[in-house]
Amino acid sequence: MMRLRLGLALLGALALGAALAPLAQAWLGHDPFAPDLLARFGPPSAEHPLGTDDLGRDILLRLLHGARVSLAVGLAVALGATLLGTGIGLLAAWRGGWVEAVLMRLADGLLSLPALPLLVVLAAVDTGRFGLPRGEALSDILRIAVILVAFGWVPVARLSRAAALTQLSLDYVAAARVAGAGEARVLLRHVLPNIAAPIAVATALSVAGAILAESTLSFLGLGIQPPAPSWGNMLSNAQEMVFSAPLAAVWPGLAILLAVAGCTLVADGVRQRLG
Repeated sequence: MMRLRLGLALLGALALGAALAPLAQAWLGHDPFAPDLLARFGPPSAEHPLGTDDLGRDILLRLLHGARVSLAVGLAVALGATLLGTGIGLLAAWRGGWVEAVLMRLADGLLSLPALPLLVVLAAVDTGRFGLPRGEALSDILRIAVILVAFGWVPVARLSRAAALTQLSLDYVAAARVAGAGEARVLLRHVLPNIAAPIAVATALSVAGAILAESTLSFLGLGIQPPAPSWGNMLSNAQEMVFSAPLAAVWPGLAILLAVAGCTLVADGVRQRLG
């Protein structure tokens, strides 16, 4: 229970900071996207609570705006992967036969692929060819989310299929069918609620994995593109000045650590409470 509360507190603090980013920007009176070369590498002060980066931009404001991007990617990927993976897992468990074989072989094939190199290759695709605007944060978020969902559904599908197969073999499912319940009602009203606990744990871990993946891609220059801030591209910008201005790298790294730790604690707490 303590882990769940601590994890929710960490994620709640990060979400609150992301929500208050526009108010913090108005209060401090700085533009986190516009460079100010006269304020480069400024130390923490009342005007810049966490100092400034190599372009004179306020680090605190960029952290808060970066939280909006990183958390949005994490939540979007977790939601998409959970919905897609749960649907595929339930379908495979319910239909069985060749449907299950095809879906699970597809999942096994995706699991056998080297994830990071493929993510790097897909992230480098020019979205302008598909009618999406180039260089906009929303376009980058959508691109990264779609790529991560394309791989992230697999663990959820395997987990939900295994849990659904267990539930479908129990007597209460047979009783519901004898009572006249249709297959859709059996799956949605009886099976799905009883496999919600492992799916909830997988969803929390998916958020952490998506935040790490987005940060990795942005660090490599293939994710969220500047001047829009994300924790990953903030780390990338800070790597060349890690010895001269280490705080510029510490803050985004700490934010990623807290977000991943919060998601992991929530997953452990949900597992303990519902398991």
